Amino acid sequence: MPVSKHSCITIKAEALRLVSALPETATWDDLMHQIYVRQKIEAGLDDLKSGRKHKHQSIRQTFGLG
Repeated sequence: MPVSKHSCITIKAEALRLVSALPETATWDDLMHQIYVRQKIEAGLDDLKSGRKHKHQSIRQTFGLG
């Protein structure tokens, strides 16, 4: 099964790539952080592709940032 609609990389292959990229001194928290970041990036790309996006000004107004 692909990691996302954007690629043909399998979840297993991507997990191995993430683990291989970690330093020897990495902790479980380091690995979990890498997985979390990867999932969020994939979700964001899927949102963009599906048209679920907002202009910066709209977000700034929603959160009172001017």
